[in-house]
Amino acid sequence: MKVNWFLSIAIGGACAVSLLAAPRLLQTQNAFTPNAIHWVAAPPVVKPGAQFAVLEGDPTAATGDFTIRLKMPDGFRVSPHWHPHRENVTVISGTLKVGMGDNFETTGMNAFPTGSFAYLDPDMHHYVMAVGETIVQVHGQSPMQFNYIHPEDDPARTK
Repeated sequence: MKVNWFLSIAIGGACAVSLLAAPRLLQTQNAFTPNAIHWVAAPPVVKPGAQFAVLEGDPTAATGDFTIRLKMPDGFRVSPHWHPHRENVTVISGTLKVGMGDNFETTGMNAFPTGSFAYLDPDMHHYVMAVGETIVQVHGQSPMQFNYIHPEDDPARTK
């Protein structure tokens, strides 16, 4: 009986220690708590004002997986564009409005609130707008490329 009691205490203690160490262990194994995400100014594939965080991979690499987050202020827009690879988008916070087509038209855009998920197949022409501060997580295959329908909308070309 004493052996079982001692064994129970030892196993319980080991579990408690492992639970206390779990957040630190996950942090060092490519897992992120919200406060550990490193935000920087978004690259010039979108206009200034948004923030960007790479969670996994290298979105500029020739191949491989990537996961990024894009934080957009209220009213932020990304002009009509398309990607050569599938784009998987999860709305982490805020509301993302999405429209389809070659011209930015606010009528007919679909609103995707926090928790929504969507994927866009390659070559699908679309545009987006943030309602409130909005954070989206995008994952897919590298390289992540924005091909703007109208060259004058490409922030990288106007610099």
